[in-house]
Amino acid sequence: MTATPTADRVTTRRQWPGWLAAGRVLAAPVGGVLLYLACAPRTLWWLAPLGLALFALALRDRRWRAGLGIGFLFGLGYFVPLLPWIGIYVGPVPWLALAGLEALLLGLGAALIAQVDKLPWRPVWAAALWVATEAFTSRVPWGGFSWGKVAYSQADGPFVWLASIGGTPLVSFAVVLVGFGLAELAGLVPSLRLPGRAWPVGAVCVVVPLLLALLADAVPIGLTEAGPQKTVTVAAVQGNVPRLGLDFNAQRRAVLDYHIRRTLQLADDVDAHRVPRPDLVIWPENSSDIDPLRNSDAYTEISNAVNRIGVPLLVGTVLVQPDGQHTTNSSLVWQPGVGPVQRNDKRRVQPFGEYLPWRGFFRLFSSYADRAGFFVPGTGTGVVRMAGVSVGVAICWEIAFDDLVNDSVRNGAQILAVPSNNATFGKSEMTFQQLSMSRLRAVEHDRVVVVAATTGESAIIAPNGALLATTPLFTPAALVERVPLRTTTTLATRWGESPEWALTVLGLAALGFALRGRRRRRTNDATNDSREDENG
Repeated sequence: MTATPTADRVTTRRQWPGWLAAGRVLAAPVGGVLLYLACAPRTLWWLAPLGLALFALALRDRRWRAGLGIGFLFGLGYFVPLLPWIGIYVGPVPWLALAGLEALLLGLGAALIAQVDKLPWRPVWAAALWVATEAFTSRVPWGGFSWGKVAYSQADGPFVWLASIGGTPLVSFAVVLVGFGLAELAGLVPSLRLPGRAWPVGAVCVVVPLLLALLADAVPIGLTEAGPQKTVTVAAVQGNVPRLGLDFNAQRRAVLDYHIRRTLQLADDVDAHRVPRPDLVIWPENSSDIDPLRNSDAYTEISNAVNRIGVPLLVGTVLVQPDGQHTTNSSLVWQPGVGPVQRNDKRRVQPFGEYLPWRGFFRLFSSYADRAGFFVPGTGTGVVRMAGVSVGVAICWEIAFDDLVNDSVRNGAQILAVPSNNATFGKSEMTFQQLSMSRLRAVEHDRVVVVAATTGESAIIAPNGALLATTPLFTPAALVERVPLRTTTTLATRWGESPEWALTVLGLAALGFALRGRRRRRTNDATNDSREDENG
């Protein structure tokens, strides 16, 4: 005969109030929308932990399959409104496909988080597994897509200061920890009648990250340099484009002429003492899509502009490779009276934009597949020398990748330059989302960041993340600021990817412990059932 399991070995799911159980499914996409609303151009950073708290409540007491669905719904609520700029000129299919893929990967992470739900201090393990999920999606597939990191929503909040200690992984960890801690504190609300009494854990998970962030703000993390602080005057030129969209470079010469014209105007302003003379000038990505190393006319026009301003100029250009088929997205250091003296190629090219993986396959879904480029990645550290200054160059979306920026700073970059082309994304939120990443990088590495965009928003950012100067959108403009040169290294710079790996290992270790405990309980239950059968 088969014995009925004894009461003390019956595993039951916690019972939630009926109205709350029904609302928990809806809480997942609503939480994702709140996380989106925390992102630039808004400054509602505090919505991020609230959105994550809703996600935590929706995930509570779920098995891994349900966790996968909850995470997917949360991801759709976040990525669908975050990424519409992907499809502005190519239709909704690429946008929704990317949002769906990122939501699915987040769902896989949520399935893992659901496995540690029964462990003590579950917010800690949940936040660590969230970092592990971001680490995975930043690398897979096709080099990863790190645009949706929680950390990038915090440029205006107190948690940004944690970037100087542990980079984006620590910022994301802290925000998620607070969100899941708030979910624990929700048990104090009588009308919710939430099961469990873990509010003391929740209180610790909310208070400690906030205190650590305030401490990081109060105590300088970088090593103090001896002697007077060195400075440099930098300029960012925003030339604008004839028209927005994928065809902005159909008039490539016009784009180049716009940037030459605005640079000559800057030279006139310098001569008239309206602005100080810069020591170096940054042009945007794609400011010369005509290869000046192959086109003598473009070479001459750029040289004339550089000679007129009289200082080194970083030119964003597209260079044709010797095979005549492939290209590089490059930045050339153009020296007055000399010409190009140094070159930096984009090290991580953008899939589905600058190149197309599985081109034949994706051509079946969109005619725009044939419009993807044939760019190849460059090598090196992303550092060039201009006027005696080591400049770290992160071309456009490279600013979203921790390892690339860290590599430049560890190889001597005293300031960071972000040449960017936002013309292909119209009047979307993309440029502001990217700007928030640049602000976080400034804090992370204690460096000035110079953002030069074809259509804006260009900016010069202080080492504390503050905006020293910005441009209007879709307007020719030039920014000139005297900024500090830094050679200090923050803890985040020195530790590199170590915090990310440490938090990932912590989360996976907790997951292993939870799975081992569950397996042991099942084995014990099976053994006890067998003994009862023998004795029955």
